Parts: sequence; structure tokens; C-alpha cells
Amino acid sequence: MPELPDVEIFKRYLDATALHQPIDRVTVRDEGVLGRVSSRTLRRRLSGREFQSTRRHGKYLFAELTGDGWLALHFGMTGFLKYFKNEEPDPEHDMLLVRFSNGYGLGYNNRRRLGTVDFTPHTEDFIARHSLGPDALAMDRETLDALLRAHRGTIKPLLMDQSALAGLGNVYTDEILFQAAIHPRTPVPRLDAGARRRLYRSMTQVLTTTIERGADPARFPRTYLTPHRRAGASCPRCGAPLKQIRISGRATYYCPRRQPAP
Repeated sequence: MPELPDVEIFKRYLDATALHQPIDRVTVRDEGVLGRVSSRTLRRRLSGREFQSTRRHGKYLFAELTGDGWLALHFGMTGFLKYFKNEEPDPEHDMLLVRFSNGYGLGYNNRRRLGTVDFTPHTEDFIARHSLGPDALAMDRETLDALLRAHRGTIKPLLMDQSALAGLGNVYTDEILFQAAIHPRTPVPRLDAGARRRLYRSMTQVLTTTIERGADPARFPRTYLTPHRRAGASCPRCGAPLKQIRISGRATYYCPRRQPAP
């Protein structure tokens, strides 16, 4: 599932390809991916406008339109963007297709149809309506510390709670906890000041590094867990066999030597 680093890459891709180009035509191929906006309203809001800037908050990507309003995209399990020449075959599984006057198109591709396309007059209203917490990459240490002090559950479900902090999912939460040497079932109140500092440093470092590496696990540092999240794999730091457990219904990987049970 695309998480914060993936969506940041999508943001940079849109910035590099589709800004400041008049929109000629908009096609909605599956209204099931639309949020509160109708197909007719979305076409009216986009046609004749341009994308003039973008913003990411957590797993959401917003594209600002000339005039007013923002296109809001959530990528679900398999979504991504594809910029292509109009004479090329339309990308398969495009749910939304935006064609520009320069002869190119931008497709919102979502094979499993679990993402969302929406329109919002203001991004802050959209963020509040969807009960999104602070963006994980923009969060400072004091804010994270206050969040941790206010919760009594276990650490992994808290980090994945989009209303607490926005952007982290199953994969990057495992990576952050691995780098911070914190067991994913650790009760939040048992994290001392040192563990909270490690967690903040790990979260910032992992998100920054993975964005720099294009959110491509094949390019991650050799000491990263993500490329080894599979049965029978070994810890990239100490060589111990990795363990898999389920937390909140999600497959969770950790190193029992590096991340001892609380």
C-alpha cells in the first residue's frame, strides 16, 4: 500500500510532469472511486483549469487548481500516477484520466479500486473532515512526545492510526520500530525518554532516507528491514531469524534479538 514516502514520490512526479498545463478533458472511468464529488462536478471543476501546485499530507496528495479548489487523491492499495502521450494506449486500470492541451495525459491508476478521488475547496477542511493527525514527516519531537504520553495502547497500532499521525502504514511502521530497536507490541507508557527519542530519530531518518531513494526497497540501505519482510529471512543487522506476528490483523516483522519483547 502506498505510504507517506510513496505518495511524496507521486507528488514530485506530478510536479515534474503535469503542472501549469491547461486541462482539455476529464474522463471518470469508475465513479466508485469518487468521494463526495460527482463525476459531473469533477469534470466541471477541472476542465479549462491547470494544476498550479501540490501538497501532500500523510497518504493524501492534493493538486491545487487555478481559480479555486484542490483535487484530492488517495491511492489505496495499488494506486499510482502515469503521465503519457495521448497517442499512446491509455494505461490499464485508469480510474481518472486528465488530458492536457499539450498532447499528454495524466492517469490515476488504481487496479483494486480502493483509492479515492475527491475535490475540496480547502485542504485544511478536508484534513479535519477525515480526522487526519499531523503529517508524520512534518511532526517535531515535542509533538510526538506529547502524543506518546497521551496514549496507553501498544506502539505499532498507534503509529498506524491516521488520526494520531498521518502517513505511516504497515511496512514503514515495521521499519521505524526496527531501526529504533523497539518491539512492535511495546506498551506506549513503557517507552522511556530514551526510547521516545530513538523513535522520533528513526521515524525522521527512515522517511527522509526512503524518499531520497525513490521509495524503492531495492535501493534502501543494507541495514533496512523492508527488503527482508518475508518468511525465512534474517535480520540485516545481526543475522538472527526474523519473526512474523499479527498485530491489528496485519503481518508484522521484527528481529527478536534487536527488538526484545517488553
